[in-house]
Parts: sequence; structure tokens; C-alpha cells
Amino acid sequence: MTEKKEQTKILFVTPEAVPFVHTGGLGEVASALPKSLNARKQQDVDCRVVLPLHGKVGEEFREKMEFLGDKSVPVSWRNQHLGVFRLEWEGVIYYFLDNEYYFRRDGLYGYGDDCERFTWFSKAVFEALEFMDFVPDIIHANDWQTALVPVYQYAVYRRTFTKTIFTIHNIEYQGRYGTNVLGDIVDLPYEHCHLVEYGGDVNLMKGAIECSDIVSTVSPTYAEELKRPEFSFGLDPIVRKNEGKLRGILNGIDTVSYNPSKDKAIPANYSWRKPEGKAVCKADLQESLGLPVRDVPVIAMITRMVAAKGMDLVVDSLDRVLNDMDVQFILLGTGDQKYEEFFRGLQHRHPDKAVCMIEFNVGVSRRIYAGADIFLMPSRSEACGLAQMISCRYGTVPIVRQTGGLADSIRDCRLGKGNGFVFADYSGEGLYHTVATAVGVYGNPKDWTALVDHDMKLNFGWKKAAQEYIRMYEELMGGKE
Repeated sequence: MTEKKEQTKILFVTPEAVPFVHTGGLGEVASALPKSLNARKQQDVDCRVVLPLHGKVGEEFREKMEFLGDKSVPVSWRNQHLGVFRLEWEGVIYYFLDNEYYFRRDGLYGYGDDCERFTWFSKAVFEALEFMDFVPDIIHANDWQTALVPVYQYAVYRRTFTKTIFTIHNIEYQGRYGTNVLGDIVDLPYEHCHLVEYGGDVNLMKGAIECSDIVSTVSPTYAEELKRPEFSFGLDPIVRKNEGKLRGILNGIDTVSYNPSKDKAIPANYSWRKPEGKAVCKADLQESLGLPVRDVPVIAMITRMVAAKGMDLVVDSLDRVLNDMDVQFILLGTGDQKYEEFFRGLQHRHPDKAVCMIEFNVGVSRRIYAGADIFLMPSRSEACGLAQMISCRYGTVPIVRQTGGLADSIRDCRLGKGNGFVFADYSGEGLYHTVATAVGVYGNPKDWTALVDHDMKLNFGWKKAAQEYIRMYEELMGGKE
């Protein structure tokens, strides 16, 4: 009889997680990856999640939580309260770390004391372990808000037999602060302060890269790009120094949540087997937004309006697209003021062809995925990207620039059996001509229908990605039996 393999215990540390509280892709990963790992038939992993008990976590979750205990956590000269709560949700155990002074707020990030808040959280992860009845083999931290976790493991807590992984979801945000936070907040032993010092500042992400046993990113191409200065926002020397422990794994999407055949947020359900409902969704979207209900390509963007998302290319080319082509354009998102003003002006200049909603609304985003024909992601850099995978799932063909996770997930259909349209040059001209090509293919119903059918059959679920994470965990544990 074969002896059962011992489970590897993973503590996934994140500042946010769906469905409790989230602002972007990290929140979705923090829910979908642990759920996929725990659902494996082999049951070789026990992955649990720890996050702050943000003020925005709803009462419907709070009333189901179990209180485990409390204590004080030192943040330099301060002592701050820690309460630990446990909640099992969809096959995953979540631990919520409570401190109302730091986290009972309307938002998640963007406060003047963010360094102090997430320093407390990073220390609290270790202090809370005594209440968890869970001894992790691997602590898996994510993005700058948890970057001090591997630093504290290396320099302060030194938990025996505990390994650390740090995943970079977006290297642009590094947790950079003045050196005054070293003694007043971060409070590392003097001989270890150099771990977080970089370029005359304190850089928390730099410390995590140096101290982690493995540094992962959310796509193979992005892992390679981070070694280059144009993608790494100053950290490329540190990435290259540590490239031996760098891994790139393309994330997936939650195909249960993102399922046009069952999505209750869209006006008609459909699938590749019964695609008729997509036309209903398109007409409903056009009518609800005040656009003429016509059989023209509807091009959509759901995005943060920042430079990294390719906004300069859109500004450079979109008026020309709307002037030259019989198309409609829909945007949903918020961001930098200059881009918000551009899109308000765009709608004013093209009232029958463009609708720009300067907001974020999950329900509306689902209707856009379902009702649009073409999805635009001309990013300058994109670590992984989920929207291009979601759009394929809903039969909305993506146009992407060849970078990061976009390059790893979308293949140009002009080169064979691809699933979208891809351009390499970071230029408005490149975007314009790629849109023109896609519009031309739309004009051939047979070819367009075949492309939509192909995209809807693709599987961007978490099964493959979860297997890659398992291999990474096993590599770190040395093939633990």
C-alpha cells in the first residue's frame, strides 16, 4: 500500500481577496489560486489565506467569522492590537487580522500611513500564527504591501523550516519611503537595514526580492521583461542579481464566475454551443448606453486610465479610428485626470459612436464583456492581465500589444490559429492599423464567427496554472514526501 504523501502547507499572504474586498487582479488571484490548489484530487496542498480585516469587508462575512484570539504587535515604539478571525469559504480557510486603527477605513490603499499599516500587517502575520493551529511550510507573499514578510522571516522571526515566496504582480508599486521609516516604523536590526535600502530610499519590494527563497511573477514574458530597465522601474539590477530564483507562471481566471452561459449580470446567457444570446447582449448594451442599435463592431475598454495601460496610444489614435471606421466605442474605468478628460471629450466629439463611463462598476463590466465585439488592451506593460482572458471567455476578440501576460495568452490570428490581434510597436499607428485589420475581419461574418467560436472554447482556467504553482512549491520544498 502506497503511503499517503504529506500535505505541503501554504500560507498565502495578500492585502485583498475576492469576494471580501478587492481592487484588481491580485484580489482575484488570492481567491482563485488557493481554491484551485485545495480542490486538486491529490490533496497534496493545504493553502490558506491571510489578509487584513478591512472596513469594507461586509457584515455577511463578519457574522460567520470565528474569533481565535488577540494580542499586541510591536511597530517600532508602538504596540498595536491584533485580533485574529477565521472563516472557511468555498473550500479555503481565510484568516482576517483585525486592527481598526489601521484598517477600519473606506479604502484599501493610498493613505499617508500605508507604510506603517502594512508593516503592522507583515509582523501580524507571524504573531497570528500562534492562534491558527496551522504551521506553514511556505509563506507566499504578494506585492509591496506584504514585501516585509520575507524580510522579517529572514532577519527577525527566522521560523525553522519555513520558506518564503514573493510574487510580483506589478513592479511599478514598490513601497518606497524615506529612510526615516527605518527606525520609526520598519524597525529592522541594524545589521539588516541594508536589505531594504536602495537608491537613497527604503524600498520594501527590493527587500522582498533579496530575502525570498523564490521570486515569482504572473507570466513568463513578464519575468524576462523585469530584467530590463524599461520595465522594472529601477529594480532591474536587483532582479538580475536574483534571476536564479525568478519564476514566471501565467495566471488564470475563475471560469465558474466568468461564464456567459450562467452569468446573472448579463441580459441573455449564451455559449459556443448556443451563441445566439451574444447578439441580444450587444443590442441591449447599445440601447442602454444610448448608442444606435446597429450591426457595427463595438470596441470596448475596461481599464485603469494610466500610462502603463497604453493610454497614450489610445489618445493618439482613437479619434482617427472613430472618424475613419464605422464602429462604436465603449469605455469603463477611472484614472489619471488627463485621460479622463480626453475620454469625456471623445464622447462629446463622437456622440453617436462613443460612450465613456468614468467609473468602475462590476455589473456594467460584465455586460460590456458580453455585449462588445472587440476588446482593446494596448498596454505598454502588463504583468499578466485577466481582461483579455475574460473577453475571450465571453466571445469578445482581444486586440493586445505584445508584452507580458498579453504576449503569453493571446496569439495573432493572422499568423494561423490565433485568438486575437497582436501588435508589437508601441505606437498609435500600430494600434490604428491593428484595429483596422480586426474591423476588416469582422466584415467577413464567416471568419469572424469562427474566431469567436474558437475563443469561447479556450480554457483559461486555473488548472494548468495551479499545477505550475505546485511544481514551484515542490521545488522549494526539495520534493517533500
